[in-house]
Amino acid sequence: MAARQYTSDQVVPVLQRTVDAVGEAIDGLTAEQLAGASVLSGWTVRDLTAHLVVVADSVCHIEPLPANAGVLSVSEYLAGYADRAERIDSLTREAESELNDIPAAYRERWDDALARLAAFADVDKVLARRGAARLADLVITRVIELVVHADDLARSLPMLQLTDPPPDAQRLVTRVLLDVLAARHPGRTLEVRIPPVAAVQCLPGPRHTRGTPPGVVETDPRTWVRLASGRLRWAQAVEEGLVAASGQRADLSSVLPLL
Repeated sequence: MAARQYTSDQVVPVLQRTVDAVGEAIDGLTAEQLAGASVLSGWTVRDLTAHLVVVADSVCHIEPLPANAGVLSVSEYLAGYADRAERIDSLTREAESELNDIPAAYRERWDDALARLAAFADVDKVLARRGAARLADLVITRVIELVVHADDLARSLPMLQLTDPPPDAQRLVTRVLLDVLAARHPGRTLEVRIPPVAAVQCLPGPRHTRGTPPGVVETDPRTWVRLASGRLRWAQAVEEGLVAASGQRADLSSVLPLL
């Protein structure tokens, strides 16, 4: 099954709502809370929130490309994260050291980023930091960043009732990460179900034409995003009963994380 295609008109409003929700979570954090350790190794909460400013900056620097330009798919764009981990860390620490009021900087940079997207409303393809992409696909990667890191922030400060990303953003991220799994590991041996959002088939091997597939994995959207982003190990998810896995090749440990 081909990956779902989205338009900028569909995903930019989702990004806007996600930016607002994450901004609400960041607003009001105290200096003590920002200085505390986050769930990301080596990063404080301040580092984590500074990274969300860097995510906005990545949109501010996009440039238009001709309609016939070659572009990366969402799967290919996300695959570049691992190789750029040190650069991402460097940019984040540089931003953290330069910013005085991170909540204010977050609002300002994302206002600039969204204004740039509005100016590119008729542009289909852009050049971004990690390469060329469809504008809608680039926006999707920004939604993924915000949703994943909003969860990091909530887990870092469990005592606070932080605002969740909007449901449509969480659904979008769940669907796209399922499509990335299917694109990287095509096949019909395993069906991965994330009710009520979506399901995909993946992994080479025996295929089925009707009835129950050889293997089935089922979990909830939050657990799936944590697995796909490397925040949760497959073995831990199975042990804690967060994943139901049955049948042939019902094991995603060798193909996760996706980011």
